[in-house]
Amino acid sequence: MCTDIEKIITELKEDPRNAEYTERGIPPVFQFSEHARILIIGQAPGKKVEESLIPFNDKSGEKLISWMGIDKNTFYSEKTAIIPMDFYYPGKGKTGDLPPRKFVAREYHEKIINMMHDIRITILIGSYSQKYYLGDRQKKNLTETVRSYREYLPDYFPIVHPSPLNFRWLKNNPWFESEVVPELKIEVEKALK
Repeated sequence: MCTDIEKIITELKEDPRNAEYTERGIPPVFQFSEHARILIIGQAPGKKVEESLIPFNDKSGEKLISWMGIDKNTFYSEKTAIIPMDFYYPGKGKTGDLPPRKFVAREYHEKIINMMHDIRITILIGSYSQKYYLGDRQKKNLTETVRSYREYLPDYFPIVHPSPLNFRWLKNNPWFESEVVPELKIEVEKALK
């Protein structure tokens, strides 16, 4: 018998907008568990993740796991769901990866999220997920949204992307790792209890 998540995966693979990926044998990359306590909504898989088909299987993932204060086994367990704004690597642009394609979140997120009834905290990584999920509640820029993380609790916890490319932002905003990351660890620990 086909489960609801299997139906969605089939739908994604058969969606003509994803044909180039399906033809190359690349499935949608996300991590689903109906028992998840933590939901991570990031941007989109990078090239390295596309090759391994494991979400956050790169330097960004190492940093994110560290920021969350958990180990790799917990990160890749049924306690954690990872649903990016696009389930496929969107390709390279002039200044980095292309943005996630908008239809993916619009047409598929709600269906998937509605299958998870134990989510205690949703971590919004980067401006794309924050804009989509916080809407008018987000601040004038990512820095101010992240700085105001308390306003979005207990539902959402907005953070900067853990990409090594964000080293300048982290250097210019030391409060993030000294003040916000410890709070993120607390919220993650609470969600897992």
